[in-house]
Amino acid sequence: MNAQPKTQNPSPNTHSFSADVSRLLDIVAHALYTNHDVFLRELISNAADACDRLRYDAIEKPELTADNPNFRIHVYKDIETRSLTVVDNGIGMGKAELIDHLGTIAKSGTAALMEKMKGESDPLKLIGQFGVGFYAAYMVADFVTVISRKAGSKSIWVWESDGASGFNVRKATKDEESKLDGDRGTAIVLNIKDDGAEFLIDEKIKQTIETYSDHIDFKIFLSTPEETEKGEGQPINKAGAIWTHSKNDVTKEQYDEFYKHITHGFDEPLMTSHWRAEGKIEFSALMFIPTLRPWDLYDPSRKNAVRLYVRRVFISDNIEGLTYPWLRFVRGVIDSEDLPLNISRESLQYNPIIARIRTAVTKHILSDLDKLSREDSIGFNTFWGQFGPAIKEGLYDAAEHREAIFKICRFYSTHDNGEKYTSLDDYVERMGPKENGDQKEIYYISGENIQALKNSPQIEGFRAKGIEVLFLTDTIDDFWLQTADEYKGKKFKSVTKGDIDLGDKKDEGKTEETSNKHKDLLENLKSLLKDDVSDVRVSKRLTDSPVCLVAPDDGIDMHMERVLKIHQKYAGSSKPVLEINSAHPLIQKLESLDAQSDSFKDVGYLLFDQAKIIQGQPVKDPGAFARRMAEFIGKGL
Repeated sequence: MNAQPKTQNPSPNTHSFSADVSRLLDIVAHALYTNHDVFLRELISNAADACDRLRYDAIEKPELTADNPNFRIHVYKDIETRSLTVVDNGIGMGKAELIDHLGTIAKSGTAALMEKMKGESDPLKLIGQFGVGFYAAYMVADFVTVISRKAGSKSIWVWESDGASGFNVRKATKDEESKLDGDRGTAIVLNIKDDGAEFLIDEKIKQTIETYSDHIDFKIFLSTPEETEKGEGQPINKAGAIWTHSKNDVTKEQYDEFYKHITHGFDEPLMTSHWRAEGKIEFSALMFIPTLRPWDLYDPSRKNAVRLYVRRVFISDNIEGLTYPWLRFVRGVIDSEDLPLNISRESLQYNPIIARIRTAVTKHILSDLDKLSREDSIGFNTFWGQFGPAIKEGLYDAAEHREAIFKICRFYSTHDNGEKYTSLDDYVERMGPKENGDQKEIYYISGENIQALKNSPQIEGFRAKGIEVLFLTDTIDDFWLQTADEYKGKKFKSVTKGDIDLGDKKDEGKTEETSNKHKDLLENLKSLLKDDVSDVRVSKRLTDSPVCLVAPDDGIDMHMERVLKIHQKYAGSSKPVLEINSAHPLIQKLESLDAQSDSFKDVGYLLFDQAKIIQGQPVKDPGAFARRMAEFIGKGL
């Protein structure tokens, strides 16, 4: 056997790596070196995927596996050539697939990965998120050769690269063809570097496979295909689908390694759910909640990544409708006993069994998350910080699961000054009977920044009366509130919209009396600001600030309107209501001024602009605002 070349000769079939790809390969080869055992896990996982895909295709085309219906993987070393070879008899690849799959790293994600790499102290955490597992081979190899024959094809192609100068694709030689296991599959030959010499020892190879790949559903042999045919090789792993086992028979380490196998990631799952459903529909499920949020979680093109099997035969990892879009971060396996094996992937999404499975899986995951919230608040808070906004999409997308979703929703609120999460159940329990009457609504304020919300003048009256207000800072909040408008009979109400009843019976009638008392001031301000506000009234909300803006009763919440303008190109515009604090010294001073004087007009405009700035809105005339502010500062000095 000849050693693989360490350099490539230029030819018409030579392709260059881009600068980003070259840099990424350097990171994979060097920055991850402290955990270089995982390269073998990645190559074996890819081999198992290739066998899975062929097993499915062979349902309709049994001739694809006629030469050898038994799927298997071989890993063996050659001391003379200092090479390690991983062989599978899976679906294989043609020339175009070799170029597409191995010549382009994370096709849509390379730039995003490079950007995240810049500030990441541990690049290991990111690699699996971008589908670059194959390139982990360069942690131990200075040259990699991939020999592949697609099932049903007569051509055998070779992809080869030193991981730096580019890659070459060519026809295979006779010696290279002999490395394949029969008439299909892939052989990956690694020229081992000095630093990776331990992988030229059988015991090290065996130990690594037992540690990382014992759960693989195909037999892995520590021998060549020829030796296995002669009966000289014995499988290293147990070769059983882990999800078919009782969860009492599976260790945490086995669960973690299976998670890494299907995600090609390096983190451990935050939550593992393993169960078997029996009854009208039967299926096994092994589902994982990641610790790390996928980089593309909010990319509209992101699909779910749950694998569907039918009686242990892999069908697809992208079945639309198998899980809800708001659970797109969940990874795992669903193995159905009811779906027909010969069903096409395209028609699966319309099969009613898929919808039933989705409902059952969703209920189970939400139940397990509720259990996690009660038994491990720290772990659950970690989950919510990563995936809470996605989960809340289900409040408008899946009404049948709304109650269960509300149960696990967490929000910041004035109860702990926005420092700790609170549940809606805790909020409702704290509402209780008040001395001023029962609170009938769940109050909230929405915005982009929690610190700004904590300082909002609109919540001053609520704080003063001990009424809790939720802080909603996710964009999705403004949307689910349009359909999920109550919880346990308590309506959600924005503190920045419409008139507010703070439930103080002692103050009944005082507001109308106060409004009559300041009737002239209200009318003068409304006349002055007629182009900007729909009304001016005495506020029940304010205790410290002189003014604030709120949306009219029949209008759109101001933050919602701003979100719609940004994300939905909303062109409408409603005039807010200006509320004044009649007890504030500035308002009392304003009332003493002549409504026709420049001073009254300047103060009125300044107060309105101040209210807009507090609300996070731009002032209409920044130059006029700056001039008025400078004049008043000058008078004060």
